[in-house]
Amino acid sequence: MAARAVPRAPGGARARRAPGGDRGVATLEFTGFLPILLIVVLAAIQLGIAGYAALQAGSGARAGARIESQEAYRGQCGAAGAAAMSGWLVARGAEVGCTDGDIVQATARVPVPSIIPGFTFGTITRKVSMPADDTTP
Repeated sequence: MAARAVPRAPGGARARRAPGGDRGVATLEFTGFLPILLIVVLAAIQLGIAGYAALQAGSGARAGARIESQEAYRGQCGAAGAAAMSGWLVARGAEVGCTDGDIVQATARVPVPSIIPGFTFGTITRKVSMPADDTTP
């Protein structure tokens, strides 16, 4: 089978296509796909923020329980938990509370920040228990 010859214009230049055709189709397809792409990117970012908030809640609960379980530092659970969390989450209402007893339980509540205005994604709660320090002889 012989190779097909490319049509050439007089003087050896390649022949030009007729105006119109499929010029600009790729741009049109990209424009149609762009909203779907943006939604997927926003969802991925929001999922990352929710995961980060969950990690911070766990860190705050552990720090609060660790401090509250020590006799010398009782009552400082909330401050220690807040210090262990990111400042921008604490500014948005993240908090740590503790219960006393033989087993200290710290509960951290972190509201999930939203990058989409008008949507809320609730609050992430993490609980950590630790045995209380017993200094009585």
